[in-house]
Amino acid sequence: MSKRQSVLPRVQSGPKAPVNFSSSIIISDSALLAGTHTINISSESVVHPRARLDSSNGRITIGRRCIVHERTSIGAASADPKPSESRDGVVLSDYATVEVGAVIESGGTMIGEGCLIGVGCKIGKGAKLGKHCTLTPKSVIQPWEVVPDFTVIYSNGTRRLDKRGVADLKHKAQARQIEILRKLIPSNPAKFQG
Repeated sequence: MSKRQSVLPRVQSGPKAPVNFSSSIIISDSALLAGTHTINISSESVVHPRARLDSSNGRITIGRRCIVHERTSIGAASADPKPSESRDGVVLSDYATVEVGAVIESGGTMIGEGCLIGVGCKIGKGAKLGKHCTLTPKSVIQPWEVVPDFTVIYSNGTRRLDKRGVADLKHKAQARQIEILRKLIPSNPAKFQG
């Protein structure tokens, strides 16, 4: 019996990236890690199948208890010609979630603690999101833009402050979701090390 083949073309993965993983991460063996700079993933973070982490344009750091969903692209090359002064490509702070199909460009891009990057969002090179920001699906953050803490950004550009004060509840929910994902996603960090 043969294995079912994908109808999609094979993705070129590029050079194998140097990695530094915590022992408690969950990373699918079908995630794509490429590049020349180090990819650091902290404890209890989850990288779904077909998520792409590309450190060709700078180091990628993923904090504690982050979730990176399918078909996301972290560390994507930017069309912005302005050089970045940071050696970091992308920093995802603790408890951040990057949903399906989101793109985060490399070049000193900082995602604050507890941020939710919605489905199909695009975050430009050098952008800085404060703590607990929420981007609704298809939202766009321009290169070098700075977004204050607790900002909700809608896809039509409208913004408001989130004054609900539910950060601790969101952290607890994220921890519970990670425990469920630990049972559902077969993890193989050894594939990417060495």
